[in-house]
Amino acid sequence: MKTYRSPHGNALIDGLNWPRLSLSWEGGASAVASGVPRNLLSPTWQVLLLGDGSTTRHLQLLTGEEISVDVLDMSLIGLETDGAPEPIEEVPGPRLRRQVWLKDGSGHYLAYAASWWEASHVDEYLSNRKLPIWSSLADLRMELYRDVRNVFLGDAAQLESAFGYSGPFWGRYYLFWHNGKPLTLIYEVFSPYLERYLGFSKP
Repeated sequence: MKTYRSPHGNALIDGLNWPRLSLSWEGGASAVASGVPRNLLSPTWQVLLLGDGSTTRHLQLLTGEEISVDVLDMSLIGLETDGAPEPIEEVPGPRLRRQVWLKDGSGHYLAYAASWWEASHVDEYLSNRKLPIWSSLADLRMELYRDVRNVFLGDAAQLESAFGYSGPFWGRYYLFWHNGKPLTLIYEVFSPYLERYLGFSKP
């Protein structure tokens, strides 16, 4: 079983676990529709978290660097819900879970992402598993709808070790839809390192 270690030497991820945040706040559908209260999250961070554009593309534009992927884990989880958010039930099983870091050209970890796919079709959409999801799907010229379901704030010791920052961290999860069917569920958590581009997350 593969275990990934942070630059600080701490074991972070293995093939059995994924670092879901312990939440101190979540917004749900109302925050997705109307925005997070301004006393909690700045407008620039809201654009990143609640926008329907590509995460990889946004990070590339912010940093001016190519964004690459460290694939940590791709595990078959069968029909289990894997502790994933409730929309996992909308992704047909058996399922495969993929975990990655998104990092800039200097090696800074900008975001963690877990995604769940219908196992029988994952190779159609991720033929090169080292590419960001956006790059893979863009190469296929796929029309997609990003259905953001929740935005939240929370802690995870594994992510503190990887990001090199104390929590809490902002995150979100969403479904990708294609041809009227859910393609994948994606859970993303963002590093406070991005404050150098977006300003403080809390006004």
